[in-house]
Amino acid sequence: MKNLTLNQKTIIYITIAFIFSFMTRLIWVYQFSEVSQFKFNNQFMINTNDGYFYAEGARDIVNAKILNPKAESYFDKFHNPNDLSPTKEALSQLTAFLVKFLPFSFETVIFYMPAFLASLIVIPLILIGRSFGRMDLGFIAALLASIAWSYYNRTMVGYYDTDMLNIVFPTLLLWSLVWAVRTKEDKYLLITALDMIAYRWWYPQSYSLEFAIIFLLIIFVIYQYIKKENYQYNLVLIIFILFAMMNLNGYIRFSTVIFLYILLKYKRDIILQNIFYILAIGILAFFISGGFSPIWGQLKSYVFRDSVDTIGSNLSLHFYNVMQTVREANAISFKTFANRISGHIIIFLLSVLGYIWLVFRYPVMLFGLPMIGLGFLAYKSGLRFTIYAVPILAFGIAFLIVQIADFIKNRYVKYAFLVLATFTILFPNILHIINYKVPTVFTKDEVKVLDKLKHIAKREDYVVAWWDYGYPIRYYSDVKTLVDGGKHSGKVNFPVSFILTHPQDVAAKMARLDVEYTEKRFKVNKHNKNLDKNDSNYIKWQPSNIAQMTLDYGFKSVNDFLNSLNNKNFKLPQKTREIYIYLPNRMMNIYPTITLFSNLDLETGVKKPPHLFYKTNFYKENQFVIDLGNGVGIDKRTNTLIIRNNRYPINKFAKVYYDKNGKLKKDIITINRFGNLNVIFMPNYKQFIVLDNTLYNSLFIQLFVFENYDKKLFEPVIITPLVKVYKLKI
Repeated sequence: MKNLTLNQKTIIYITIAFIFSFMTRLIWVYQFSEVSQFKFNNQFMINTNDGYFYAEGARDIVNAKILNPKAESYFDKFHNPNDLSPTKEALSQLTAFLVKFLPFSFETVIFYMPAFLASLIVIPLILIGRSFGRMDLGFIAALLASIAWSYYNRTMVGYYDTDMLNIVFPTLLLWSLVWAVRTKEDKYLLITALDMIAYRWWYPQSYSLEFAIIFLLIIFVIYQYIKKENYQYNLVLIIFILFAMMNLNGYIRFSTVIFLYILLKYKRDIILQNIFYILAIGILAFFISGGFSPIWGQLKSYVFRDSVDTIGSNLSLHFYNVMQTVREANAISFKTFANRISGHIIIFLLSVLGYIWLVFRYPVMLFGLPMIGLGFLAYKSGLRFTIYAVPILAFGIAFLIVQIADFIKNRYVKYAFLVLATFTILFPNILHIINYKVPTVFTKDEVKVLDKLKHIAKREDYVVAWWDYGYPIRYYSDVKTLVDGGKHSGKVNFPVSFILTHPQDVAAKMARLDVEYTEKRFKVNKHNKNLDKNDSNYIKWQPSNIAQMTLDYGFKSVNDFLNSLNNKNFKLPQKTREIYIYLPNRMMNIYPTITLFSNLDLETGVKKPPHLFYKTNFYKENQFVIDLGNGVGIDKRTNTLIIRNNRYPINKFAKVYYDKNGKLKKDIITINRFGNLNVIFMPNYKQFIVLDNTLYNSLFIQLFVFENYDKKLFEPVIITPLVKVYKLKI
């Protein structure tokens, strides 16, 4: 490579690193190429629930049917009112653009987009290495960062989510800052500002990272002022960043930044002579536009979490906080933390040492601290943040490797060390990729149900299901849902949890109530949109549907209202659309979590005694005992349940199975009618369920497991072993 120019070498390094990153992600494709259940219409399906959110928006844009001509904005025209289709989301818009101009199917684009776009991370990493005159440093960092555990996990093929560019943009920002501070060229002022604007367009939650970066830059300017160094360029950089960070429309920020750059190029003296006035205007614009509000909102969501949410003014209610159940927002072990960032604890520790050494050599790399800080936040606030630390600490271990290599005089030994050391840090990450066999969100047979439902239900109809399935249901069936991956706070989860965990009669009433009140809320919000709260025309509406229902039905106590649902003469609101209940077998795994949201006193926030629900697919049977694992078993001699050495009488033992003709059979024996625990054996699923009487009589168990539906309330629409869909008749 001696005869190549620097630009040619850069392109070669980037190309090799990009191909390595992309091809490594195709391992999953190779592993599952013959698994037909992962494909629908002969196309691989995606493997993240949230991806269906963006896919819905992209689908509606691509279809280009002007369904809502009275929409307030351009992208709102592509979907029905109140269907929550995210046509304004950057990922949906970019996907629609690519689908229209690339010769690939919609499914192919959304499946491979993460692998392609995430691999762009290698570009800024290699360019940063180039700025230090060490292309090998950037190359090794690019190889590791592009496939590190957490980065791979959230950017693999099929992981169609904003994560595919969430680290690329801040790494590009780091590159522009490094080059700006080191070269003091005007173009990097513009590049830095435009990168921030693009990053915010792509991922609005980028605000806190941007704020941390400008804070570091301010400290750097103060340091230069104290040291009597020339800080003028960096002050201008702060001004550009402030205007780029304003909490205003992206077009306004883009226009402002472009205007500033033109003014700087042609009227530099005006800028420099009035630099402190312009800085003051930037600071004022930042705070007036609500610059700090998004940061505080994120802190409240991920750091300062309570177990309940208090909702209401006229009626104060307490709801279960969903963040308590989201795995990616909970603390993780140090081993998991280190592995997700670097692939191994030893590599992680060496990466930290390498980064410290790198900062001593190149202090400008301190601008990487906000990304490390966010990554380290994962240790307390959830594994999703680890990806932010990946590229910076990849630089750390890469710097350590190249510095050690510099001590080796023999050229061949040096190259051998570089290759061996690089392979060593890549190996645990590649091994993880090979073993990380993530399934698609749904199987083909499950999607067939949703595709069939699409031709039964109308677009204005609702499907009641837990929030995990909200986005896929909306994408495949083109209907509305009450909860989904973005709308699942305690106040909206409560009614759905209530529906799934209570008897059919009260569950049916709650389903009709919540759907009609959800639609009415849309109308009230639209009516109130341009009205002041003190306006006589303003409609007072409670923050939660349950609170509004309680007041509308004349109750002062929400508990009294919920009890009134048992009244046969309870008057329901007028029916405006159909409601379908979606019950998948896979919901068995999360059913205990679902019960939490409605198993508390809404007036006090006090949790009620937990329900017992235990499902297992691993069991062993001998002459005397059926061992269900985890200290749970059935004593066949006494017909009692053994739970951690305690014995309990069994109320009912049910065997539910499909015969040779696919017909459901039920053998139910009442052993002790005074018992509170029941056992269900489902041999076709190879699973046992142990549950209390309340859950045994719940809508989910009765309709899915037993297909015992009240014909006055429900009618079966689609019945398969994996998924059962019922239509509400009231």
